[in-house]
Amino acid sequence: MRWIIAASMVLATAAGCSGSGDETTVEQPDRGTIGIAMPTTKSARWVGDGKSIAQQFELLGYKTDLQYAEDDVDKQISQIKAMIAGGEKALVVGAIDGTALKDVLASAATAKVPVISYDRLIRDTPNITYYATFDNFKVGVLQAGAIVKALKLSSTGGTDNIELFAGSADDNNATFFFNGAMSILTPYLKSGRLKVVSGETAFKTVATQRWDGAVAKKRMQRLLAGPLRGTKVDAILSPYDGLSRAIIEALQENGYKKLPVVTGQDAELESAKLIASGIQTETVYKDTRELAKVAVQMTNSLLLGGVPEVNDEKQYDNGVKVVPTFLLQPVNVDRTNYERVLVDGGYYTADQLAG
Repeated sequence: MRWIIAASMVLATAAGCSGSGDETTVEQPDRGTIGIAMPTTKSARWVGDGKSIAQQFELLGYKTDLQYAEDDVDKQISQIKAMIAGGEKALVVGAIDGTALKDVLASAATAKVPVISYDRLIRDTPNITYYATFDNFKVGVLQAGAIVKALKLSSTGGTDNIELFAGSADDNNATFFFNGAMSILTPYLKSGRLKVVSGETAFKTVATQRWDGAVAKKRMQRLLAGPLRGTKVDAILSPYDGLSRAIIEALQENGYKKLPVVTGQDAELESAKLIASGIQTETVYKDTRELAKVAVQMTNSLLLGGVPEVNDEKQYDNGVKVVPTFLLQPVNVDRTNYERVLVDGGYYTADQLAG
């Protein structure tokens, strides 16, 4: 996969060199502009994704049009329309609502603009070319596995109390995360080893619109004041660090000194600090620098007339077609390995985590 990017980088660099004297200056060819439509700057993760994708394209000689819609679906649709009308060569789209882009992507198809669905699967349309993401079912498996390990569910008896949170119902990934986690937790729930005191277990009931931490905090406060009043909660399944921190705030404000097991995802800096200090239990690290490389490789290969590399052609059915996909592997991070994974891996510096 990487040979395409490496070769193109060499070509782009060579094309940009200029000589002196009798040497002829070689102008770098105009490779066109790539539209990058990202959901929001409210999440550090998406800011990093946009930056990485743009940098990778620019290394290959493309111009980029990076836009954020701040979780406003209509705004994202307008941005994509403008990208198509502006003649941009391809689109990389991190959707806000994966079900809302059917019409605008039909326009992209008419204009022969290929679309890469980035991390969040765009649904209900034939007009996405490829999908770049992580193994999202495994994300949930890792989160639930952290709960099993921390509570020693497999080796001790009794009953531990757990509450479940899920991501935004309009994000296809949220279902994969939740189903992955429940594939591990359901046997413990059925046996009585785990108990959801609130009784709120259905995905639609525990989903958090737009992945909004304020929504998650409000729900946690409601649970603490209602069904959990006077009852200790031992674990919280949280699918994303931004929700995890909000849930932790609600618990602390409710007087929790010894916090329950709290999972997360994306290894956001503030959550990584909480893991280092023993406050948040776990996060699932997804190296979005690598995901950016995959999305750029897919796009570049398409524009050069090649066939992008994929490793999953069965799992991601968007309701219209099974979308060829390249999956990257997520990594569980907790207090035992955060330095090795995040610091030694160059994602953060030790100073950042200590700050």
